[in-house]
Amino acid sequence: MSELVAGEGIVRRLWPTETDKFRDHLLRLDKESRRLRFAHSVTDAFIEEYARRMTQYGSLVYGHVVDGTVRGAAELRRLGDTWGDEAEAAFSVERPWQDHGVGTELMGRVLRAARNRNIGRLYMSCLADNAKMQAIARKHAALLRYESGDVVGEILPAQPSYLSLATEAAQDRMGFIIAVLDLQARLVRAA
Repeated sequence: MSELVAGEGIVRRLWPTETDKFRDHLLRLDKESRRLRFAHSVTDAFIEEYARRMTQYGSLVYGHVVDGTVRGAAELRRLGDTWGDEAEAAFSVERPWQDHGVGTELMGRVLRAARNRNIGRLYMSCLADNAKMQAIARKHAALLRYESGDVVGEILPAQPSYLSLATEAAQDRMGFIIAVLDLQARLVRAA
C-alpha cells in the first residue's frame, strides 16, 4: 500500500442515513483495533446492531471520509436521555489511516460539538494499553486517571462562543451537501 498523504479525506458529520458507512467502517477494523475501540473482542453481529442503533443512542458521529468511505469515526454520546452536563467520546481509525492525525482531527471535532452543547465534562475510557488514544487525549488537555485497569480521560470543554457555533453550523452544512452529493452518486451507480 502506498503511503497516505497527510490531509487526505474530509472530516464531517455522518447523518442518520449513513449508518451503513459507519457500520462498514467498524466492520473493517482489524481484531486489535476492534478490541481497543470496544474494550473487548466483538463480533460482526455486535457491530451491525451497534451501528444500527447509532441515532437511538443519541450520538453525534463524525467520520474521516476518503472517496466516500469512512476510514475513521468519532462519537459524541450523551449520558442519559437528553444532552446534559456530561457526555462520552469514542474513536476508531482503520490501521492504514492511523498515525496521520486523523484521530486528533476527530477528537477536535467532538470536543467542539461537546462545547457547543454546553457539555461540562467529556469522558473517554480506554484500555490501559491504548497508548494512541491516551496521546490524543493528552493533546486536548485531558486529565487521565487509572480506574480498574482502564484509563479514563476527562476534558472540561470551554463555553460555546459565536465562532464555535458558527463554525460547527457551517461545517455541518457543507458536510450535509457532500453527503447528499455522495448519495446521488451512489444512486446513479446503482441504476
